[in-house]
Amino acid sequence: MSHVVDPTTPTSSPAAAPETSSQAPAPAAGETSQGTLGLPQATALVVGGVLGTGIFLLPATLAKYGTISILALGLVTIGALAIAAILGGLGARVPAAGGPYAYARAAFGEFPGFLTAWSFWITAWVGNAAIAVAWVGYVNYFLHWDSTPGKIAIALVGLWIPALINLSGVGNAGLFQVVTTVLKVVPLLFVAVVGLFFVEGGNFGEFNTSGENFLGALQVSAALVVFAYSGIEAASVAARKVENPERDIGRASIHGTFACAALYMLSTIAVMGTVPHAELVDSSAPFSDALNHMFGGGPWGGVMAAVAIVSGIGALNGWTLLCAEMPYAAAKDGVFPRRFAVVDRAGVPVFGVLVAAVLTSVVVAVNHVWSEDAFETILLLATVTTVIPYLSSASAQLFWLVTRERAVTRAALAKDLTIAVAGLLFALWMLHGAGMDAVLKSLIMLVLGIPVHLRVKAARGAYRPGDKEASRVEVEGATPAMRE
Repeated sequence: MSHVVDPTTPTSSPAAAPETSSQAPAPAAGETSQGTLGLPQATALVVGGVLGTGIFLLPATLAKYGTISILALGLVTIGALAIAAILGGLGARVPAAGGPYAYARAAFGEFPGFLTAWSFWITAWVGNAAIAVAWVGYVNYFLHWDSTPGKIAIALVGLWIPALINLSGVGNAGLFQVVTTVLKVVPLLFVAVVGLFFVEGGNFGEFNTSGENFLGALQVSAALVVFAYSGIEAASVAARKVENPERDIGRASIHGTFACAALYMLSTIAVMGTVPHAELVDSSAPFSDALNHMFGGGPWGGVMAAVAIVSGIGALNGWTLLCAEMPYAAAKDGVFPRRFAVVDRAGVPVFGVLVAAVLTSVVVAVNHVWSEDAFETILLLATVTTVIPYLSSASAQLFWLVTRERAVTRAALAKDLTIAVAGLLFALWMLHGAGMDAVLKSLIMLVLGIPVHLRVKAARGAYRPGDKEASRVEVEGATPAMRE
């Protein structure tokens, strides 16, 4: 029986990696050859997933809480980098598809792995709905389709174009991701860097305008940034699509998160410093306003709207891939319905792509027909479900560090433990910041997944007394380790 061995552990030590059913398998035979995403494409997947349409409203949203929000952004950035480092370390240790799901399953077993996969899956398609709704506003800068059917039609186009690109093959999806990432990063970087030369201290406003005390204002403004960093796990989730997952998952996660963090911080400071605070808090296009203040007017509204359109479609492309990759990995292990594990000749999990696109389309339609407030509630729940894979990954890293023998220096072990603890505390802080109501409702959404998991286990015969063979995973293409 093959099993995962910590690369820092001598392979001759049988105690280093005991054989248990919770061990995550290595990628199946043939999966590694499917990898067509090099380091640039994998990094673009991270950047493209993180930088959606939200960045174009982030400075105005944070300005409502004062410049304390810049401090909150910095703290969340540190936490996000810690999570990225954790994902990179786990990706080298367990280079299997599914990222946080594979890590949780390797460390804690099948059921925690399922809950991690279920949580991420909810985040992915609900988050796509959020991106699509914001994307409609930027498209309507040019089209002015303000009726409800018109908005729904625009959103559906934004959802199904990336779905079709993903269905055409991972190579096309990767190329599209690189192109859209470059097209949106360059203008944002221009504002972030050039805008610093136009910053005026009087534009920033007061330190704390939220009406809360220091800690309360810090936590509330930090909670607004949490969902903005969703996507840093993109490279680890799509591990089977990466050419060299042991090496490039970590690099792509760190490089992509650091690039997004720098862009978030610089652009927020530049916009807050160029647009007067009283104007910024009511702005619906803060980057366009910043350019107008920098250069005295011009066609900047249309330029930034076009950039936002490109940014949104790129983010939807990346998240559509992730919507299929996480359940694919779980289905390969027999903890998700096995139809999610079926791929076409190009290696595309077609069912996962289509199901996610349909579910997202329904959420978008309900949002426009029923209630905008209802959608905001769903989005807050998605913020909590975003945290759960981070929490399980940080916990898995602590598990590997604490319970495994390893041939590393104390300094290296201390560094890894510090990062793991920082990531764990960061995830717990984000859960607390989301509020008890959101946490409770998210718990209900997680519980709703349990019957699905039980049905899948029953279908593979896991509950037949005394029938050990029936309890083995029988997904076509599974590795021997997955069937033992």
